Amino acid sequence: MSILETRTLEDQAAALRDEASHEPDPVHTGEVTKETQIIAIYGKGGSGKSFALANLSYMMAQQGKRVLLIGCDPKSDTTSLLFGGKATPSIIETSSKKKLAGEEVRIEDVCFQRDGVFAMELGGPEVGRGCGGRGIIHGFETLEKLGFHDWGFDYVLLDFLGDVVCGGFGLPIARDMCQKVIVVGSNDLQSLYVANNVCQAVEYFRKMGGNVGVAGMIVNKDDGTGEAHAFAEAVGIPVLTAIPANEDIRRKSANYQIIGIPGGEWGSLFEELAENVATAPPLRPTPLDQDGLLGLFSSDVTGGNVQLVPATQADMRGGVFETRESLEVIYDEA
Repeated sequence: MSILETRTLEDQAAALRDEASHEPDPVHTGEVTKETQIIAIYGKGGSGKSFALANLSYMMAQQGKRVLLIGCDPKSDTTSLLFGGKATPSIIETSSKKKLAGEEVRIEDVCFQRDGVFAMELGGPEVGRGCGGRGIIHGFETLEKLGFHDWGFDYVLLDFLGDVVCGGFGLPIARDMCQKVIVVGSNDLQSLYVANNVCQAVEYFRKMGGNVGVAGMIVNKDDGTGEAHAFAEAVGIPVLTAIPANEDIRRKSANYQIIGIPGGEWGSLFEELAENVATAPPLRPTPLDQDGLLGLFSSDVTGGNVQLVPATQADMRGGVFETRESLEVIYDEA
């Protein structure tokens, strides 16, 4: 054994002895604190989940709740909506800059407040320069280092893309990092397809021993056609609220205005949503298959009356196809 290898072994042994010399933390004997509700909100990009979540968190804070809003969407929509269009430095971006400077990330570098709502963005890599899922994982690791489990919020609301399938975006469901999931969708097939996928993920991990359930659905841009309500009923989850397809709401959302204000025109809608989100239990959904999803829509809307016609080898060649004899040599029996 070389001198270098001997020193390495001695260093490892010394590190182990040092670790063993530390007394374990004492058992907690103080008053049991209330459990924080951690809720993950999923939806298709553009479905309005960030809009709904920014207004929900604002309403909850006005009702006296301690709320932490965490944007987990690389577009950083959530905090931009909360802060009137102003972008906040993301955890990933700030962490990279601090690391280059040899500094540690502090909570005041990444967390900001508005009227009682605490908010931060995990962020994501630039297009083609990294994995969004890895960014989510790194963001949560940073949050734990900053003391996430000791903050004592009443609610932690997580804004997740539902139409990105890489593992990082499924962390809250796969690792029981939240107690319940809420899906956001409209009366269109694509957003309901994403909502159904999220329900499938929840059910898959429940079968694997997970405990996360779906508390319900927020119907956004509701034009009254009823497909989203029919979906919720079919999979066995409640509709927590329906936000109407309204020009005033659309315009204010586009201008980064909060409408979930007590006493405001739309205040009662978000008061109802806040109550339902707080009390809705996590349920096991019964996801639909593709035909079940298409069945929610009339065939003139989805093209559901199209028949599958198998292609032949002749079709593939654009003409006649003749079966050729095999090149295999077959020997006559002796």
